[in-house]
Amino acid sequence: MSKSGFLGLDVWQKARLLAKDIYVLTRSFPREELFGLTQQMRRAAVSVLCNIAEGRGRGSRAEYRRFVLIARGSVFELQAQIIIACDVGYLAESTAESLGKRTAAIAQMLSGVVRSIDRSPNRESRIPNR
Repeated sequence: MSKSGFLGLDVWQKARLLAKDIYVLTRSFPREELFGLTQQMRRAAVSVLCNIAEGRGRGSRAEYRRFVLIARGSVFELQAQIIIACDVGYLAESTAESLGKRTAAIAQMLSGVVRSIDRSPNRESRIPNR
């Protein structure tokens, strides 16, 4: 796959790795959580990278900004879920701390994307899809 468009974005790559790790980690959660915390964490993690991709694919800076903000909201949602998973003993504190640092870094990167879009001379202009 070519690294053009959203695929070449560092934040998307980090979000992709995080989603993969969330899938792997939640495999060890109790079976009764399959439609609870497991599903919620997976959904939030996948939402981050999907919203980055969709926003980038929309073509306009305003739409891209909107979807990046949705992605950032999903990161915050995942942070809360990680805390709960640790609180109930599904994740070791060290694992939760590591995931917390990774989600915070992704949130910071997404905030940087928003600032970059906001600084662009014309937020309604088209963004290149490379």
